[in-house]
Amino acid sequence: MFHRQTLAAAAAGILLTAGIGATAPAGATAPASRTTTAPATARVVDVRWGGHSTFDRLVIDVRGTMPPVSVKPVKELRYDGSGNKVPLAGKYFLEIRLSPAVAHNEAGASVYQGPRLLKIHLPALKGVALTGDFEGVVTVGAAFAAKPVYKTFVLHHPERFVLDVARPAPVCRG
Repeated sequence: MFHRQTLAAAAAGILLTAGIGATAPAGATAPASRTTTAPATARVVDVRWGGHSTFDRLVIDVRGTMPPVSVKPVKELRYDGSGNKVPLAGKYFLEIRLSPAVAHNEAGASVYQGPRLLKIHLPALKGVALTGDFEGVVTVGAAFAAKPVYKTFVLHHPERFVLDVARPAPVCRG
């Protein structure tokens, strides 16, 4: 028992001594080669879309590391902060939420180059809106005439979030 206590005390002394030797005065700066910076918050810079033979695609371009993204169906789209209804025609809506993320720089100027509110004429995707850049959360709303069947994934270099929405089946008239 005495042997374990002695070893523990010796180990604590070594660690304490090593810690004291590694500290620097409060005014000292680290050498340039040791300086590290915290990763910047992800910036949402654009939203793009396109039609393909069996699906419509919505792409959100991000600068920095891709933050967690959630997609959820909502009954209507609302602007973050104000709560005002987004005037985007559609019967079904998806809210895409990126957090932590911003669509502005440190000075508060927008870095987002995509549409703020736009009607789109694709078979599945009918509209898109930037619905929020508020308190470290960026939200994008998408509108559809039919209930969207979708899949999501992330692509890298450059960072982007992808939402693929299946096109509705053609209506047979006979």
